[in-house]
Amino acid sequence: MAITDKSIKLLWSNAAGRCSFDGCSKRLTVEQASEFAPHTLGEMAHIKGRNPGSNRYDEKQPTKERDSYENLILLCPTHHTLVDKPENESYYTVETLHKMKTNHEASILNRLNTQGIDDLEQLMDKLSVLLSENHQAWEQYGPLSNNAKQYPNSDQVYALWTSARLSIIVPNNRNAKELLVENRNLLPRRNQKIVSKFLTHAESYEKWVRDEIPYQAVLRFPKEFEMLVFGE
Repeated sequence: MAITDKSIKLLWSNAAGRCSFDGCSKRLTVEQASEFAPHTLGEMAHIKGRNPGSNRYDEKQPTKERDSYENLILLCPTHHTLVDKPENESYYTVETLHKMKTNHEASILNRLNTQGIDDLEQLMDKLSVLLSENHQAWEQYGPLSNNAKQYPNSDQVYALWTSARLSIIVPNNRNAKELLVENRNLLPRRNQKIVSKFLTHAESYEKWVRDEIPYQAVLRFPKEFEMLVFGE
């Protein structure tokens, strides 16, 4: 078997395209993606080794689980090499790598939510950072970007856009959703429908990325939400 597209998307989006090794968090995407498919920038390391003789190999593990999202951790090349050195097997155990992965993904989800929100202005400030990053990714790598128009059939440009979706847009949408769910009471009644539109957009976009729904089912990004956040 091989690692499926769905597992790749889950791994990269949940890790926000960053190395999951404790204390690293090196971004493995976008700037380096011009010559490669996005999943080759970082290394999708197997927590339980894939082949006999590899570190942490479990002969009792079902074959279908070896390349599953649950058995993978996204690492930079340096830390992939480190955890797979034979002399380090007793130190980087299955349990240790699972804990690293869990802690890293939790930190990504809570990246901008570590401090309480006291008022609407603080909420909009945090949302504006997320939307600005997403907008820049769209402008630079999206289907309507100058790069895409200039090189419409380029695998490299498509890799850049795929990488940006998985490592920037989806994680940022998750953070925005968390901020809004926790603090939407700060917004007046007249804005609640706009908030709901964005939440539906973010949820449907991630379901599409996870191959759970077709692209046609994704609610388009509501421009009125951008106007709400930036006060335009």
